[in-house]
Amino acid sequence: MGTVLIGVQWGDEGKGKMTDFLADQVDVVVRYQGGANAGHTVVIDGHEYRLNLLPSGILTGKLSIIGNGVVLDPEVLLEELRGLADQGHDPTRLRVSDGAHLIMPQHKILDAAEEEFRGENRLGTTGRGIGPAYRDKVARAGIRVADMMNPRSFARKVRDGVERANILLQRVYGREPLDPDETIDTYSHYAEELLPYVCNGPAMINDLLDDGQRVLFEGAQGTMLDVDHGSYPFVTSSNPISGGACVGAGVAPSRINRVIGVAKAYMTRVGDGPFPTELTGELGGDLRVRGNEYGTATGRPRRCGWLDAVILRHSARLNGLSGMCLTKLDVLSGLDQIKIAVAYRYGNRRLENFPRDSTVMDEVDVEYTSVSGWSEDISEIRSLNELPDAVGQYVQAVVDLTGVPVHYLSLGPSREQTIQCDFAPG
Repeated sequence: MGTVLIGVQWGDEGKGKMTDFLADQVDVVVRYQGGANAGHTVVIDGHEYRLNLLPSGILTGKLSIIGNGVVLDPEVLLEELRGLADQGHDPTRLRVSDGAHLIMPQHKILDAAEEEFRGENRLGTTGRGIGPAYRDKVARAGIRVADMMNPRSFARKVRDGVERANILLQRVYGREPLDPDETIDTYSHYAEELLPYVCNGPAMINDLLDDGQRVLFEGAQGTMLDVDHGSYPFVTSSNPISGGACVGAGVAPSRINRVIGVAKAYMTRVGDGPFPTELTGELGGDLRVRGNEYGTATGRPRRCGWLDAVILRHSARLNGLSGMCLTKLDVLSGLDQIKIAVAYRYGNRRLENFPRDSTVMDEVDVEYTSVSGWSEDISEIRSLNELPDAVGQYVQAVVDLTGVPVHYLSLGPSREQTIQCDFAPG
């Protein structure tokens, strides 16, 4: 049985927490795309864990696999593994697919140089080398984990990659050239440390599914950052949508039995790009503080705004959602009225679907509906019937506007602050 857990906004929805919460219901957790630009925060027994590359299931001792679709920074991964071991967790339950591509030093330097070159047209990248690594991958010039395990061919591929990168770094961006021998030496040490974890990812995952194992496919970022279906060009360089799980993990669509979407009870995004429901005044700042809306991987402040049903409907179609989890409801406590975007207006047109043109997206006016808020602190509530009526009315409004049932409510960062429910459309 395969389950995909997907973010349905611009990322940071709480996927890490939900992976941890659902870990008791699965046997294996697979990370299928993204890189060290994606941070997952998980709180267990009051202790906060910040993961960038490791699948969140590793904290529960589940077999955790990094799939082919991930671009892997060995330095970051090894630091995370050592950190987990120091905190008493068993890192030996990790496996890394030999088909995953590596982030090399030139990718990080090129990422920063290209973003600086864009100036006012910057994309808001994290500078972690993600875009350049995926670019080399699709240009058939990438280096994979399997290559790192073969010292002779690895050295040749590193030299080729550094030679190409140095042309750009010196002639276009005026940067110092890289030394390929230094990279070869550093990554040879990484290879020795990573060797015990390396596997044939697609073969292992399919064998596990054949054996009846329950596999949770965990994405990074969110639907609106998908390179094909998000708010392009302000997107990531891979496919976080549910279909990306099949490509990134190496499994057939028939292996996926359900898709769970994770949505924050309001909207946030990091970096630049259109954000129709953004709150730029005092309320937006208040939500940022109350929700601790700062990037896990970068610490950058997140932009905050009202929930957007146009985007949620777009995500529901793309991902084939079976149901949703609504997170951070506790952050909305104390608001008299809560707004939800139901449509956009551009000139004399009413838009109920997400527009492809980023210029249009940046200039639309928003049509809202309002629901009553609640004053109570709901973070310590543990059962559905104890919630204020206004919370249920807000959740039902989201369900009716999106057509997707809500099966989980998150009222705080810890595993215990999660309520199972059954809000159905209509």
